[in-house]
Amino acid sequence: MNRLLLTGVVLVLASCSSAPEPAPMPPPETRTAPPAIALPKPSEPDKDQCGLKEAQAFVGKNRTDLPAPVDPSRWRVACTTCPVTMDYRPDRLNILFNPDTGVVQQVKCG
Repeated sequence: MNRLLLTGVVLVLASCSSAPEPAPMPPPETRTAPPAIALPKPSEPDKDQCGLKEAQAFVGKNRTDLPAPVDPSRWRVACTTCPVTMDYRPDRLNILFNPDTGVVQQVKCG
């Protein structure tokens, strides 16, 4: 019986010690840069696409003094702490007012 037990232990130990070596990892692929994308040319800084020059008159006035009705496709009226989308539209006028006082603090294109 001891001999049988000893043979079983030797077989178990022998099977554990002869694990095959893992295959080597293939070399990483060398990736190439994607093709260049043509970006649109920046608009001229002196070109007023959203009516910013005229809208400067709103700064310091209450938001209730803005002309009504507001065209939402061309104007965005929002408080300075309100979440707004980050899409840039050079023809859109952003009118930002203080949420506590309602006074327009900033106007900008975008």
